[in-house]
Amino acid sequence: MSKNRIFGLTSRLLMSIVAGLLILSYLSILINPAKVWLMSLAGLFFVPLSIVNVILLLWALKRLSRSFVIPLLALMPAFFFVGRYVRFDTEEEVSARTENVQESLKIVSYNVGRFSLHDEKAGIHNRQECADSVFRFLQEQDADIICLQEFHAPSADKAKAYISGKMNGYKAEYYLFPTAHGAFGNVTLSRLPVKDKGKIKFDGSANLAIYTDYEARGRSFRVYNCHFESYNVSLSGLVRGLVQRDSTVISATGDKMRRSITRRPKQVDQVFSHIEQCPVKTFVCGDFNDNPMSYTYYRMTRDRKDTFVEAGNGFGATFAALWPMLRIDYILCPESYAPITHFTPRLPLSDHYPVVAEVGI
Repeated sequence: MSKNRIFGLTSRLLMSIVAGLLILSYLSILINPAKVWLMSLAGLFFVPLSIVNVILLLWALKRLSRSFVIPLLALMPAFFFVGRYVRFDTEEEVSARTENVQESLKIVSYNVGRFSLHDEKAGIHNRQECADSVFRFLQEQDADIICLQEFHAPSADKAKAYISGKMNGYKAEYYLFPTAHGAFGNVTLSRLPVKDKGKIKFDGSANLAIYTDYEARGRSFRVYNCHFESYNVSLSGLVRGLVQRDSTVISATGDKMRRSITRRPKQVDQVFSHIEQCPVKTFVCGDFNDNPMSYTYYRMTRDRKDTFVEAGNGFGATFAALWPMLRIDYILCPESYAPITHFTPRLPLSDHYPVVAEVGI
């Protein structure tokens, strides 16, 4: 067999494998990863798989190879999903969204990472300075509702006074897990009248969802502030393990990812079942720890709009370490409401970026 023949077969095999993985990423939104956890990884790699398929398509076209049809067919469905990751707004679209909007809500969702990200260049040297910077940002937003995940307070007992001192004028609803070094959990802040509240705890997890019922602009609605199961994977530790060929680190990382991937859909189903019993319209905000090509996203966006997809501009990624690849933080509004704006400020205050949206109600 000639070298050209071997090269042609090898390239077609590579194209077929990469195309097949991209197709699996499309299917990952429909399959519960609690049953087939590896499917979730295919969805997680949607962006790099799409990029590799584009490269292979251009390479095949340059060589005038008929094998270009393999990546081309694999990429065709991607056009229906790429808007979940990147959008390019026109002035006409922005203007059309703002027309006839009389009442709106401004919402912020932000995983503050326990105020543990310290940036010397930004003048942040400790947790207190990080927290103060986050609170300054939140005050500047002047939002109606603020959903925080991985919030840290000096203690659970003093949390109410601590939050009131930092966010004057806002009422806080929260649930915090006490630890030896303070307390952490979810906090929802608002100036709106609170009608009801509650929490949804997940078995065997330090993650949870809290919900608060509000009345504003003559409408009643509920806001779910969610933090679904984290991967708890150290990227720097994983890289060191790969470089040093440390099988222990690699194995532990795989175990953590599998545990997270199988736990998260159960938590999502738990929240979704709770939403189905809700008598008013619902917002779902927070850190989903899952990308838009996932069972989590597919489930949570049912009967709701993604404010980024409707009103975002540029890259929507929210996980700082893998920007612009990974979007895992969301604001989802009721289907009958109209997203007006969506921003993701790239603040160096957490491993996540905040999400800021205005929604016409």
